[in-house]
Amino acid sequence: MSLIAISNWVLRKSFIRPTVLKSIRKMSSASSVVGNKVEVNGVNIYYEKAGHGKQTLLLLPGALGSCATDFRPQLEGGLNYEKFTVICWDPRGYGNSRPPDRDFPVDFFYRDADDAGKLMDVLGHKRYSALGWSDGGNVAMILAAKRSEAVEKLAVWGGNAYCTDKDIEMYELTKDISNWSERMRAPMIKVYGKEYFQNTWSAWVDGFKKINDERRGDVCMAELRQIKCPTLILHGELDPMVPPEHPVFLQSGIAGSRMLVMPGAKHNPHLRYAKEFNQHLETFLLKEEPQSKI
Repeated sequence: MSLIAISNWVLRKSFIRPTVLKSIRKMSSASSVVGNKVEVNGVNIYYEKAGHGKQTLLLLPGALGSCATDFRPQLEGGLNYEKFTVICWDPRGYGNSRPPDRDFPVDFFYRDADDAGKLMDVLGHKRYSALGWSDGGNVAMILAAKRSEAVEKLAVWGGNAYCTDKDIEMYELTKDISNWSERMRAPMIKVYGKEYFQNTWSAWVDGFKKINDERRGDVCMAELRQIKCPTLILHGELDPMVPPEHPVFLQSGIAGSRMLVMPGAKHNPHLRYAKEFNQHLETFLLKEEPQSKI
């Protein structure tokens, strides 16, 4: 596989989305999405809120992702505002949750999960469902395991509970963004600027290498057995970045979970096939479930 092909494969997995960051003011006025910042664990965390329904949903973006780049079809009327209160956040160091600059200690997924849980505490939401894409799926699984009293339901797609040497080798090949095509670089440079984007992406690669070296590739495997809430694992049939063994592994590890494969979809079904994807989410979220397995 050529360097360009490898770069495109990994970049699509990590953060390239077919949306462009808009101004917060423009998004809010156009779609009734309200943005604000609150202090969480010593960091000013940016979040957006839409809808006024009884069920609260927390959307968790992928690597270098944000409300603006990852979840516009869900925030801007794609989910039923009468039934759901939808909250999305920019993790520390991403999007509008800067400063601080983003860093990636070996436990960065666990830190993000702690930040996300504390954000919901600050906002006064004691019960909510966690919906996570890619890196955000890993964070959502940890959150559901660590806060079983708070997370009512869990939906994940594009996530992985472990990584391999092969994954790290491919990530390393993409570390220098000057080797990327302009089409691949431009969207994130527009959000972050070239220097911050380069530094943060390099640090992300190093962060995964630490997980592979120090945790033997264990992203969140132990947490799967601790998840007690109803769980939906979605998977794009043609996802070139997350092989089907990953969602199968998640399903085997999370008791009572079910997997839904979307025909023809790749890594970002919530963006590419937003209407169908949102319908799957709403069906799952609104379904009456048996008594908790706790």
